[in-house]
Amino acid sequence: VQLQASGGGLVQPGGSLRLSCVASGSGFSIADIGWYRQYPGKQRELVAMITSGGTTNYADSVKGRFIISSDNAKNMVSLQMNSLKPEDTAVYYCNALLVFSGYRQYYWGKGTLVTVSS
Repeated sequence: VQLQASGGGLVQPGGSLRLSCVASGSGFSIADIGWYRQYPGKQRELVAMITSGGTTNYADSVKGRFIISSDNAKNMVSLQMNSLKPEDTAVYYCNALLVFSGYRQYYWGKGTLVTVSS
């Protein structure tokens, strides 16, 4: 099982980017899936998360600007990031709680760098 993230890059302040993450493999369902970010020298922090039932949770710093959505059939989550600010510059990581037969396990994808700069 792998989480494959894509969509990072360089954008000007006020611009938009869309991150996507796909959970590949078989034998699981997704309980929760979402995004964390990490600044240099800091711990990873939650950006946004969505449950299989569609319940969302956002960091206060991104509420009203970021939108998380999922496609359960494709095991995919997307993060639409609007009105980006320089302080959104970070490495973003996809995270998922996957449910297998008899157990659950967290997975992390490789980080994708988002740079907000003029």
